[in-house]
Amino acid sequence: MSLTDVASGSVAIVGATDLASPTGKLETPVRKLEVEMIRRALDDAGLSIGDVDAVFSCTGMMASMELAEYLRIQPSFTDTTMTGGSSFEVHVEHATAALALGLCDVAVIVYAQTPRSSKGGMGGMAGAMAMMGGGEVPMLEWDIPFGLGTPASSYSLAAMRHMAEYGTTSEQLAEIAVSTRAWAAMNPNARYREPLTVDDVLSSPMIAAPLHKLDCCLVTDGAGALVLTRADRARDLAKPPVYVLGAGTSHTHAMSISQMPDLTVTAGAVSGPKAFAMAGVGPADVDVVETYDSFTITVMLALEDLGFCAKGEGGDFVSGGRLGPGGELPTNTNGGGLSYTHPGMYGMFVLVEATRQLRGEAGDRQVDGADVAVAHGCGGVLSSTSTVVLGTGATL
Repeated sequence: MSLTDVASGSVAIVGATDLASPTGKLETPVRKLEVEMIRRALDDAGLSIGDVDAVFSCTGMMASMELAEYLRIQPSFTDTTMTGGSSFEVHVEHATAALALGLCDVAVIVYAQTPRSSKGGMGGMAGAMAMMGGGEVPMLEWDIPFGLGTPASSYSLAAMRHMAEYGTTSEQLAEIAVSTRAWAAMNPNARYREPLTVDDVLSSPMIAAPLHKLDCCLVTDGAGALVLTRADRARDLAKPPVYVLGAGTSHTHAMSISQMPDLTVTAGAVSGPKAFAMAGVGPADVDVVETYDSFTITVMLALEDLGFCAKGEGGDFVSGGRLGPGGELPTNTNGGGLSYTHPGMYGMFVLVEATRQLRGEAGDRQVDGADVAVAHGCGGVLSSTSTVVLGTGATL
């Protein structure tokens, strides 16, 4: 069996759910949220906890094991792969392979975090790197002493380099935030729904030049879950299957931006083409894009690296409302991490929204005729990317 055979529609997402609040808070313990998300996703699929024999969770050292114990199930497949915000796309890739190879029958992927209601924030990179142990951590030597102790300060380097190399402007980055907010206005659960202009973005406080506050993602509570099974079983379940057509993962460095080979090129330049090749489609075939938007520059780099435009042309490409409602490339249709929700690792939400769009369940923000979607996660500081291409039955 080739990799293409594994990914090209042999496995499907059959259950999907997420949870966020206009206040940004959920006021619910994380474990309770995880269980609730699993229940909702299984209900969505028409399955029960007794059907589950694979558990994917990354919010702890032995997260999937602890969760399975709490659920009173004994999985035949377990995965706690942690690549930051791209973890859930990696989980879909791993679950697809495991299901196609018969290592399990029904896989659950779950995520919940409450940084807003717990008032703990998402923490600084310095603390995260220190917890990794040992003194041989590049960030401690080359980043933190020079003020790069937060995500925004690291991402600002990528934005500045893109501007210096390709003439990208703050106004062009702001267009991404404006388009994303326009989608959020149609999502009743979005944290922010008020109209946004380019001037609003540029007049918001500078966080790390050239990134303004409204170029940066939210800090909210949030949760979500997915259920996957083989296509032959998926066709008999409660909702139309959303097929995994292709997947790819790559990473260039860990948490230190100083170790990134090229500040304007992410690992999406590898994960994207791999996923498209497995799916047998290209960027021109994509109807909707759900991509990680920790910062506006994250979106621009992803669109370039995935092949929607050439490297350096992202500024012009995102302008003129192309990504927003009615635009040529509907992107982050739930409002994204910039306006909908961002509990720390946003990759779960791009998968849930892509699934909803392909099922025709997105309500006012539904993209007409959506048959192919890309869900693209990014973890660390532009470190690890994982790309999943999804399709309806019409694509098989």
